[in-house]
Amino acid sequence: MQNSVISVIFEGQNFMRLLEGLLITVEIALASIIIGTLLGILLGLSRTTKSKVVLFINRVFLEMFRIIPILVWLFIFYFGVTTALHIELSGMAVSIIVFSLWGAAEMGDIVRGALQSLPKHQIESGKALGLSTYMLYRYILIPQALRRMLPGTINLATRMIKTTSLIVLIGVIDVVKVGQQIIETSRFVLPTASFWIYGLIFIFYFIICYPLSKISKKLETKWNS
Repeated sequence: MQNSVISVIFEGQNFMRLLEGLLITVEIALASIIIGTLLGILLGLSRTTKSKVVLFINRVFLEMFRIIPILVWLFIFYFGVTTALHIELSGMAVSIIVFSLWGAAEMGDIVRGALQSLPKHQIESGKALGLSTYMLYRYILIPQALRRMLPGTINLATRMIKTTSLIVLIGVIDVVKVGQQIIETSRFVLPTASFWIYGLIFIFYFIICYPLSKISKKLETKWNS
């Protein structure tokens, strides 16, 4: 039994294939996190405006990604948008687009919450000193808000990494898809192949996400104390 497990995982380049699939997962997650964070900061700043139209648009955008499952968004873009616009997008490109938009929506709410949680008198003091809106945000609000944003941002990044497992359903050859292929070809050699392969994939995700979760908790405890 033990020899069968070792042979299935490590022989025939299976382990390297899993690592290559994991690399694709990480690439999609990393690109989405970076793009989503940058867009989310802009959205978060726009949500501090007094314009009811801007606030309404932001709210609708956020609720769309909170109400509609990410899997549905992947299908909408991969099957619906590409067909309607007569364009071709790879599963990887669609994944980055959907996860970036989701990340931007959630990040925008994190930024808004961090900015609005700052004491109002700091804004009033800055205006009294004659600071422009740009200077007020750059030198007073944003530096303080960053500390409050960071734990939530890390938590969001962890959620995005875990949710990338859904991209297998639009044909992306990520670590989960590779695992399914290995299980399919090994089930006669090792009937419990699914247990061992998915267990290994679980370890991969744990190694990536657990440290991020611990960092987030430590920062939150440190800065709230």
